Amino acid sequence: MCTPALQSAERVKGVDVPLLPLAILFAALALGCAATLLVHAFRRSVGTGVMVLLIPCYMLFYAFSQFEHRRKGLIVAGFMASTVLAAVFLGLGLHSLSALASRAPPTGF
Repeated sequence: MCTPALQSAERVKGVDVPLLPLAILFAALALGCAATLLVHAFRRSVGTGVMVLLIPCYMLFYAFSQFEHRRKGLIVAGFMASTVLAAVFLGLGLHSLSALASRAPPTGF
């Protein structure tokens, strides 16, 4: 008979571990959108590009106020949503891995 902790770990193993590939997918999408913002900032000026590269909050300010692109809405929304989703899926996936790692190993052969 399994204890509630072991039943929870099995359920976590079945549901949350596949979230890590989703985290990688959304992180790659956020990286692509951030690269588009960064290239645009460096084309505007080197100082703006360095600020976008080194100051995390300035990238958001730049994206909303100075970024001019025909697909601005898609790029900014993709960057914001992908960043949040990657963080959420990474947190959930790592939580499930830590729950599995903290489980006692099976005894006996």
